[in-house]
Amino acid sequence: MDTFSLTIEHLRVCKILIESWLLIVRQCIQVQNFLTSAESKAFVKAAESVGFVHQGSLGPTKGEAHRDNDRISVNDPVLADTIWESGLDKLFSDIKIRGKAAVGLNPNIRFYRYKVGQRFGRHIDESNDLGDGKRTHYTLLIYLSGGFKPKATNDKRIPKDSSSEPLVGGETVFYGSRNTVVAEVPPTEGMALLHIHGDKCLLHEARNVTKGIKYVFRSDVVFA
Repeated sequence: MDTFSLTIEHLRVCKILIESWLLIVRQCIQVQNFLTSAESKAFVKAAESVGFVHQGSLGPTKGEAHRDNDRISVNDPVLADTIWESGLDKLFSDIKIRGKAAVGLNPNIRFYRYKVGQRFGRHIDESNDLGDGKRTHYTLLIYLSGGFKPKATNDKRIPKDSSSEPLVGGETVFYGSRNTVVAEVPPTEGMALLHIHGDKCLLHEARNVTKGIKYVFRSDVVFA
């Protein structure tokens, strides 16, 4: 969709030094400051201009994880390539899975919005066959909100807007054997989180948002 391709032209997607920001916790990779605050806000603005659609599920009693969030899905190969070439390609240059190398991001770009009370229960991300020998093996999440404080104001006439409130909750939590927590990642604006999915995916959840709005950019790392 052109909306997001146009947005990326106005962003400064820097060639980050992965080694300076990389933190590996078992199967999870965090890259701090992958996007700037301005870039994150530009994505939020573009997504809101398109409009979100609510995404639910049948729930655990029907064999599905509890899901309550809002979603946008667009096919944008240009945006996928731009994000990939901003540093992720270097991060995955030496990572092989079953003899295959990472070649880019899934052009199916998704944007998630979690308002107060919304969450995504414990689940596993599946590996998807994209054809022509290409398959996804890592989930990419870029948090577009969180980890910042709004500017103080003494003007009480200004109505409160939940989108400008500091985000509370919404942590991504990974579980190991016996439901032990192996990683708990609080959303931080501009941070990228990657984790392996498919048959090696850790059970994980997006916890309930208790204040503010959580925005997330989602794609997948493709191997071939």
